[in-house]
Amino acid sequence: MATTTARAAGSGKSLSLQTKFVLTFLILLIIVLGSFLIYVNWLVIRPLQESYEAGQRQTAANVSSQLDLYISGQNQLTQRVLANQEVFAVMANVNRATLVSDKLARSRKLTGIMFSALGPSMNIRDMYVHDLEGTAIASFIGYDLNQVSLAPLLDDPETGEALRSGYVLTRGPSGEIAFIRPIVNQNGEGFGYLTVQLDELYLRKPADGVSAGDVVVVDGDHGIITASAGVEADELAQGLRAPDGDSGMYVDAEDNYVAYHQSAMTGWTTYILSPERAVLGPVNSVKYISIALLSALLLFSALYIYVSAKNLLLPIRKLRNQLLRITYSNMNVKVDSRSHNNELLLLDAAFRELLERLQQSIEREKQAVREEASARSSALQAQIAPHFIHNVLYLISVAAQEGKNTVVSAMCKHLSESLRYIVSSPYQHVSLAQELEHTRHYLSLVQQNYEDDLIWSIEASEAIAHIQLPRLVIQPLVENCIEHAFGHTDPPWRIRVQVKAYTGLWAVEISDNGSGFEPSKIKAILEMIEQSGEGARELQGGETGIGNMGIVNTVNRLKLMYKNRLFFNIYNNPAHEGGATVQIIASLTKDFY
Repeated sequence: MATTTARAAGSGKSLSLQTKFVLTFLILLIIVLGSFLIYVNWLVIRPLQESYEAGQRQTAANVSSQLDLYISGQNQLTQRVLANQEVFAVMANVNRATLVSDKLARSRKLTGIMFSALGPSMNIRDMYVHDLEGTAIASFIGYDLNQVSLAPLLDDPETGEALRSGYVLTRGPSGEIAFIRPIVNQNGEGFGYLTVQLDELYLRKPADGVSAGDVVVVDGDHGIITASAGVEADELAQGLRAPDGDSGMYVDAEDNYVAYHQSAMTGWTTYILSPERAVLGPVNSVKYISIALLSALLLFSALYIYVSAKNLLLPIRKLRNQLLRITYSNMNVKVDSRSHNNELLLLDAAFRELLERLQQSIEREKQAVREEASARSSALQAQIAPHFIHNVLYLISVAAQEGKNTVVSAMCKHLSESLRYIVSSPYQHVSLAQELEHTRHYLSLVQQNYEDDLIWSIEASEAIAHIQLPRLVIQPLVENCIEHAFGHTDPPWRIRVQVKAYTGLWAVEISDNGSGFEPSKIKAILEMIEQSGEGARELQGGETGIGNMGIVNTVNRLKLMYKNRLFFNIYNNPAHEGGATVQIIASLTKDFY
C-alpha cells in the first residue's frame, strides 16, 4: 500500500486529466483557427487581392484605350482634311507663290479646308500645314508659324522614315504632343506634312477620371505624355519600371502597387500607382476581423471546455479518492452512481470486474508462492543431500589431517556461506550478484573433489547488482552440469557462467564441454516447461531430482516472477566446442509479485 501511495503522489507532478483534456481541445481549436485563416487567406483574401489587381490592370487598359480613341480621332480628322483634293492643288503651287498676296491667299485656302474638316467643335490646340522642308505655311488658329518648324524632325532618319510610312506622335521641347502625317496623294507623291497639336486637357481627361490611384502616361523614351492632376509626374516617372509585356503589375521600392498597360497603337505606357494601404486596406480589414472573431471564439471555447471538463471529471476524482482507500483486506468500494454519465457507469462496472479479477489473481499468486516454496524445497533437498555434506566433510577432514589449515578454513567458510544462503528468507528475492556468489561457493567446494579436472569461470559486470531473481536459480543449473554433463567426457571439464546486461534486458548463459543433450531430451524439457504454464504446475512425486525436472522447476520459479517477459532455451554447442548451453533472457522491467 505504501508503494501505491508513493506512485500516486509522484504522479501529481504530471498534468491532470482535466488539464490534458483542456489542452487537447485547445490544440484542436488552434488547428481549426489555423485552417480557417488558411481558408480566409486562400479563398477570400487572395481572391480579393487578385480581383483588385485585375481591376487596376483593367483601369490602366481603359485609360490607354481612351487615349488610343483620342489619337484615332486625330487620325480620322487628318484623313478628312486630306480627303479634300483641293489640298493637293494648293500644295502643288507652294513653291510658285512668291508674292505675299499669293501666300496669304494660299494660307486662307488651306485654313478654309481645315475648318471644313474640323467644324465648329475642336478638341485640339491647333493644326498646321508644312511644306516638304518642314516650314509651316498655314495654321488653323493662327499662331506664330515660325515656332512649329518640322526641320529638326525631318533631319532625324528614323523619324523621317516613320513619316514616309505613316503618322508619328512626337513630344516637343516644351512638352506639347503633336500628331504628324505626310500629305501624299493616291500616286504616292508627297506635298508636305500635316501637324495636329494635341490638347493637354483632352490628354489628361482619362487620367483625371481615375480615382484608384495616380496616373502617369509615358512614351517609349519615358517622356511624360500626361498625368493626373496634382501628380509630380517627373518624380514618379523616375521610379517606373520598363513594361514587361503589354500589361502587368508590380510593387515598387516604396511599396506602391503599380499597374501598367502598353498601347499597341501609340506605344505609350499607362501607369497607375496605388499605395499599399489602399490596395490591402479592405483585404486586411477582412483578415483582422476574422482573427478577432476567431480569437474571441477560441477564448469562449477554452472557458467552456474548462468548465465542462471540470464537471465531467468530478465523479472520476471522487472515484480516485475512494480507490486510494482500498486495502488488501478491504476490496469494497462505493461509487456514486447518481451520475448521468453512461461512461462513468460503465467505468464503475468495469472496475468492479477488475476487483473480482484482482481477488482471483491474489488467490492464484498465493498458490504460486506455495508452489515456489515446494520447488525451492526440492532444490534445497538436492543441495543438502547427505552424500554432498558427507563428501564435503570428508574432504575437510582429509585436508585437516594433511595440515592444510588454509584449505580447511576456506572450505568451512564456503560450506557455511552456502548453508546460510540456502536456509535464510526462502520467500525473498535476491540479487543476481548474490546468486552468483552462492554459485562460486558451491563450485569452490566441488573443486576440492575434482581438483584440476574441473575448470570453471563466472563472468559478470557490475551492472547486474540491481537485477533481482528468485533464490537458487543459477546454482541448480550449474549442479546439473556437474552431475550429468561429464559422465562420458574426459577431463578437464569446463563450466562457464556468463552474465550480460543490455538496454532493458539481462541474460545468463551456462555452458559446459560435456557430452551435451540428446535432441529428444531438449525437446522434452522445453515441452514440459511450455506445458507447465507460468509456474502454475504443481510438483508431482518422483519429480524432485535435479535433472530434467530440476531445470523445469527452476524455470517455472523464474516465470512466476517474470511471467511473459522471460525467454529460456537449451542448445548443444558446435561440434568443435562440445557440450551444451543453457540460456536465460529476461526483461529488466520491475514487475515483482
